Amino acid sequence: MTTEPRRIVVVGDVMNDIVVVPRGAIRGDTDTDARIQPRPGGSAANTAAWAGSLGAAVDFLGTVGSADADYHAEALRNCGVEPHLHVEPGMPTGTIVLIIEGQSRSMLTDRGANAALRDALLTDAVLDAAGVVHVSGYTITKDYGRGAPRAMIAHARDRGIPVSVDPASTGYLADYGVERFLEEMRGVDIVFPNAAEGALLSGETDPQRIGTVLLERFPMVVLKQGAAGAILFRRGVPALAVAAPRIDNFVDPTGAGDAFAAGFLARWIRDGDAEASVRDAVGAAARAVMLIGGRPPV
Repeated sequence: MTTEPRRIVVVGDVMNDIVVVPRGAIRGDTDTDARIQPRPGGSAANTAAWAGSLGAAVDFLGTVGSADADYHAEALRNCGVEPHLHVEPGMPTGTIVLIIEGQSRSMLTDRGANAALRDALLTDAVLDAAGVVHVSGYTITKDYGRGAPRAMIAHARDRGIPVSVDPASTGYLADYGVERFLEEMRGVDIVFPNAAEGALLSGETDPQRIGTVLLERFPMVVLKQGAAGAILFRRGVPALAVAAPRIDNFVDPTGAGDAFAAGFLARWIRDGDAEASVRDAVGAAARAVMLIGGRPPV
C-alpha cells in the first residue's frame, strides 16, 4: 500500500516580473542600453515553482487579473505546481520592475490583484493533503487590512498543520510595524529571514544574537546569509552553520530566497530532517543566482 506524499501549500503573491539588466551605469534623463526580459514571478509563486521543480507535491494559492490568468496557471503547472488562482475582475495581475546591478537589485512594485487575496482559497480539501503551509511576507505586510493571510495561517494551525513564513522585505516590514508583525506571527513554526530582515525583527546585528532573539518567538529560524550560506537555529539544539558553494557565474539574485525556502521545505516535508533541509536550501539558492529571473528553468 502506498500513500500520497504530503503537499506543500504556498500562499501569496504572483507577479509579472520585468527584469532589467543595464549594460553599464544608468544615465539620468537619457537612454541606457539594457537587457529587458518579462518573466512570471512573485515571491510565493517562485517558491512554489522551485519546490515543484525539486519534486515536491505543491499547491499554490493566489490572485491574478483576468488578462493573464491562463498564462500564470500554465507557468505554474509547467513547474509541477497545482494552481488555485482567484481571478479578480477589474484588477491587473501585480507587476514588478527589477533593476539588476551586479549583486544588488532595486524593485518598483505594483501589487495589483495580489491585494485582493481571499482566505476562502485555503479550503479544508486543500488542507486535507497539506504537510506545511508556507506564506509570503509580502502577502502579510501588503494585505491592506483584509486579513486574508492571517485567517489562512489560523485555519492551518487550527488543523494542526505547520506554518512557515518568509518575512520578505525590510521596507514593507518597517511600514507594517515590526512588533505588529511579530505579534501576529505568534505560533508560526518556521521563519526564513535574511540577514537584514533578521536584524530588523530582532534588533540585533550579530547572526547568533539574531537567532537567539527570534527563537524566543519561533521554534525554528533559518537565517539566510547570501554568499555566506545560512544558519539553522532550533530551541534546545546548537546552531548549525552551512556554507554556500562558490558561485563563479552569478547572474541575478532575484528569487534566491524563494528557492532557498523551497529547497528547505521540499526536503523537510519528506523526512523532517532540518539539517539536511538547510543544506538542500543553500544548494537551491545557489542554482537560482545563476539564472535570470526568479523561477527555475522548465
